[in-house]
Amino acid sequence: MLDLRPLDKNVPIFQQLASDISPVVLVNVFEVAEPDIPALLKAWESDANWMKQQPGYISTQLHRGIAGSTVFLNYAVWESVAHFRAAFTHPDFQNVLEQYPTSAVASPHLFSRLAVPNLCVGP
Repeated sequence: MLDLRPLDKNVPIFQQLASDISPVVLVNVFEVAEPDIPALLKAWESDANWMKQQPGYISTQLHRGIAGSTVFLNYAVWESVAHFRAAFTHPDFQNVLEQYPTSAVASPHLFSRLAVPNLCVGP
């Protein structure tokens, strides 16, 4: 089962799920023991394919730290927190989490885009 640890201890993912923001970006940092990397990737693929079928899902991208790192970063774009919440708390998705290796730790967190003049397009 995947061990969930907050990326922000002051505002963990379960507190964020009560928000009403649109659109929203999920950033999820995974840490895993090196021998468990193939199992993590297989579980993430199953996880992502399930999420891809849910209402409000837009896209996802997985990254791996370089130089032998065992840290992975996923970001996924959702139409709203409500859509993500429905998928994340769905009993079928909770079953998908059981496929992750026991060494895997995930730190999911929701973000909204900010506008920074001449650099970033806002919401």
